[in-house]
Amino acid sequence: MAKTWYPVIDYLTCEDCGTCVAKCPHGVYDTAKAPSPVVKDPVSCVDHCHGCGNRCPVGAITYVGEDTGWTPPNGELPEKESCCSCGCGSGTKKKIIVEYLYLDLETCDRCIGTDNVLDEVMMTITPALKIAGFEVEYNKIEMKTAEIATQYKFLSSPTIRVNGQDICQSVAENSCGCCSDISGTDVSCRVFEYNEETYEVPPKEMLAEAILTTVFVQLETGCSCGEYELPENLREFFEGKKVSKDCGCGGGCCCD
Repeated sequence: MAKTWYPVIDYLTCEDCGTCVAKCPHGVYDTAKAPSPVVKDPVSCVDHCHGCGNRCPVGAITYVGEDTGWTPPNGELPEKESCCSCGCGSGTKKKIIVEYLYLDLETCDRCIGTDNVLDEVMMTITPALKIAGFEVEYNKIEMKTAEIATQYKFLSSPTIRVNGQDICQSVAENSCGCCSDISGTDVSCRVFEYNEETYEVPPKEMLAEAILTTVFVQLETGCSCGEYELPENLREFFEGKKVSKDCGCGGGCCCD
């Protein structure tokens, strides 16, 4: 989460429609003040997330720390609202939304490593995509609670989606010691299969190839829409994490 990135509301322009408050899954806004958008918890805002700003129908939202060249949509509503929080339908023909969904970026080697590789890949391919006429949005979203994971129809950590489609065509996992330590439970996290090899942190060429293939081939098999149930593996992670946080032991002692 970001301490130097959060939304700022132009109340002279704002029409108090409540869209930003209703659509933010991170608890940034004070829902008790809805529909008026009052930023209650700026620390919970996800670094470089433009979700509320993109949905604002009058362009009343900007961001502290903005350095991407993003500007408010100036009152232009999206042609089609995404059918769910997975992001499908939110990308137009010339817009690419890349989302990185993860469990932990403080101690999990797998999430941190994939995050670093993805950052490097995005820095490399984004200029080329923009030259080709695409608008590129890159968001990182922490699956902080079971409720957020359910909203995003989250299947495995980490997950990379392009316009709502998982760049991996299947979910393969193995035991993750870092996330197991966080929750005090046995947690399995995603592994990436590429060229007959299995990686806990994907190579750059795999991510670049998968993202570009998803953009230009527009495969139909990866949308997260439809029926969803939080995987038992993740359910146990969130329950164990909550117990560990409540008792303050960090897992592996009085919680056992």
